[in-house]
Amino acid sequence: MLRADSRKAGRDRVFGRETLFVPFNHAAPGRGRSGLKPATIRDVAERAHVSVASVSRVLNGAGPVTEATRQRVLEAVEALQYVPHSGARSLSTSKTSAVGVILPDLYGEFFSELIRGMDLAARAHGYHLIVSSSHDDADEASSAIRSMRGRVDGLIVLSPHLGAANLASGLAGRMPVLLMNGGVPADGRPSIVVDNHGGAVAAVEHLIATGRRRIAHIAGPAGNLEAEARLAGYVQAMAAAGLPTMVVDGAFTKVSGEEAGAKLAARTDRPDAVFAANDNMAVGALLAFQDAGLRVPEDVAMVGFDDIPLAGLVRPALTTLKIEIAEMGRNALERLVRLIGSAVDTACEVVRPELVVRASSNPLISPSGASGAAPTDVQKMSL
Repeated sequence: MLRADSRKAGRDRVFGRETLFVPFNHAAPGRGRSGLKPATIRDVAERAHVSVASVSRVLNGAGPVTEATRQRVLEAVEALQYVPHSGARSLSTSKTSAVGVILPDLYGEFFSELIRGMDLAARAHGYHLIVSSSHDDADEASSAIRSMRGRVDGLIVLSPHLGAANLASGLAGRMPVLLMNGGVPADGRPSIVVDNHGGAVAAVEHLIATGRRRIAHIAGPAGNLEAEARLAGYVQAMAAAGLPTMVVDGAFTKVSGEEAGAKLAARTDRPDAVFAANDNMAVGALLAFQDAGLRVPEDVAMVGFDDIPLAGLVRPALTTLKIEIAEMGRNALERLVRLIGSAVDTACEVVRPELVVRASSNPLISPSGASGAAPTDVQKMSL
C-alpha cells in the first residue's frame, strides 16, 4: 500500500491510516509535485506509459490489469504524489469508499474516542473517513454538509444544536444520513441519541443519597440539545427532592469548568456537591476547587458526564455517567454502512448511560464516624 506524506496529504494517522481531516469549506487537499500544480490522472498515465483507463482500473481495483502495469502505475502515483479525487472517482464507479463525519468540534477526548470507534468499523468494511467540523455554527454546518456531497457514500452528522437535524436532512439530499446526539428526528431519519435527561436525574439522585443537599449544576452551552436535556434532568431531580437549584453556565470545556468552579467556590452559600454537564467541565471545576483550598469530596463532591479516559485518571477519580463512546461510534458506522447498502432504517436508538461511582463523590461521614465506599471503590449502576 502506498503511504502518502501525512503533512502534504492532509491525513491524520492518529485515528487510522485512512482517516482524512478536511476544512469544512474546501475540497479534499491534493498532492502535487512541490511548486507545481497537483498531478492529474493523465500525468500518471503518461509517466507509466499506459492509458488513462488502465490507471483508473488500477486505482479503483476494477477490471483486469497485468502485474507489470499495476506496478508501473503505482510507481508513477508515488513519484507524482498523485491523490485520486474521490468526487471524480464516484462519477465512474458510483462509489467513493468514503464516509463523511461532521462533528460540532474536533477538540476533546469525547470526539477522539467517537472517531476511534468509527474508524475501526470503517476499515473493517473497506471505507475511510472524511471528518469535518461545523465549529458549533449553523452556517458552517451547512457548508460542511454541502462539501461532502459527491465525495462520500454516506454521512454521519452529530447534531446537538437546534435545527441541525433538519439542516442535515435538507442538504444531504438522497445521501444516506445517520444523525447523532440530537433530539429524536421528526421525519423518522435513523439516529442515535443519549438518554441525557435520565443520566442527569441519576447523577443528582446519587449525590442526594450520599448526603448532599446544596447541589449545583454547571450547564453546557445554550441551544445545545444535550446540555438542555441534562439541565432539565437536574432541575427535575432537585424539584422532586424539594431542593433549590444552583446553576452556573459553562461551555463543555475545561476552561469554562474552571471558571464556573471558581465562581461556586467563592459563594457564601457554597455548594456541597456539583454535577457538571460533561467531564471536561467537571475536571476543570475540580481543579478550581482544589486551587481554592477545598477538598474533593469532603467539602465538595463532583459528578461528571461521558466517562472520557481522563475521568479515571484525575485525583480523586471522577464519578460520572459512562457512555461507551467508541462503541457508540462503531455502532453508528455499522448502521451507516447498512444504509449505504439500501437497508431500511428509521430507528432512533437510545443509549442509556451507566453511573460509575468513584472517589469524587464518596458519601459524607456520618456523625457516628461511619463512611461509605472507600476512595478506591468503583461501583457501577445502570439506569
